[in-house]
Amino acid sequence: MANRQLSPKQPLAEVFGFKITDKSAEAKRSRKDRLCPFNNNTPICTKDKKESPLGVCSLHTDNQDLPTVICPVRFREKWKICRDAAQYFFSKETLWTPLKEIRLKEKTGESAGNIDLVLVAHDKAGKISDFGAVEVQAVYVSGNIRRPFEYFMAKPDERGEMDWSKEKNYPRPDYLSSSRKRLAPQLLYKGKILQAWKKKTAVVVDVRFFETLPELTQTKPENSEICWLVYALKNSANTGGFEMKLDRKAYTGFESTMKQIATPEIGELSDFVESLEEKLAPALAMLRNEFGVHSFSELFLKSNLTAQSKQFLEKDF
Repeated sequence: MANRQLSPKQPLAEVFGFKITDKSAEAKRSRKDRLCPFNNNTPICTKDKKESPLGVCSLHTDNQDLPTVICPVRFREKWKICRDAAQYFFSKETLWTPLKEIRLKEKTGESAGNIDLVLVAHDKAGKISDFGAVEVQAVYVSGNIRRPFEYFMAKPDERGEMDWSKEKNYPRPDYLSSSRKRLAPQLLYKGKILQAWKKKTAVVVDVRFFETLPELTQTKPENSEICWLVYALKNSANTGGFEMKLDRKAYTGFESTMKQIATPEIGELSDFVESLEEKLAPALAMLRNEFGVHSFSELFLKSNLTAQSKQFLEKDF
């Protein structure tokens, strides 16, 4: 698992598809018109808000030359993910077509969620013979990413080298939330259905995210149920921007993957109790100083959860 992250001078790697230091006419037009060059459903970026899109595609971390992807649409560059997933799902001669945002239903008709992409194998008449599911997982962000984005966008020609390092709520990738709170539940819920149908899944992530996951037990491609398509944003000699490159493929089983991703690394009980005691100390100080009691149970009995108890519970310790 990845540990402590160092903060770069500023967090923004790509905005509306281009490095923020890019002053080319194409980059300026993309910022001005709020465009998405990565095959969004519309030519305009729609991330976060349609009226005021948060056009940040990728985020710098401790490695300025290897950003992490924070927008799932960023992975649609030239639809490389479809080509790479198809190589996992089908034989080379197969006719296949990708379909976007396909709703998966339970037997009851209730929705089990949407699959980002379904690649269907079919004949020339459109008769489907097989399919595979593609799940795309970008990285969540902790802190405030909109503030540096809007600061940059106010004067993009002048602020490509801005220093955001001393600002509050500096945005950082939240890899843990991305895996255990988002990816794991998605794979578990939808994956159970796909596994019952004996259909395979390709999971699209970037290399920075993948390297924070627990070490997954890998198997041979023919024995796998999941293929991890791991991409890296590399500096392009042709464009001067970032280009998405396939870094590796990792093949895993469904059950082993779910167990490894969803199982936390168990910390020390004593450390948790110590953190509770640190939080308890100011709470007890308030109970003594403000209300003359030594526990909330005494306050509760004394006031029957009226004004004093409510005042204590609303306090932020």
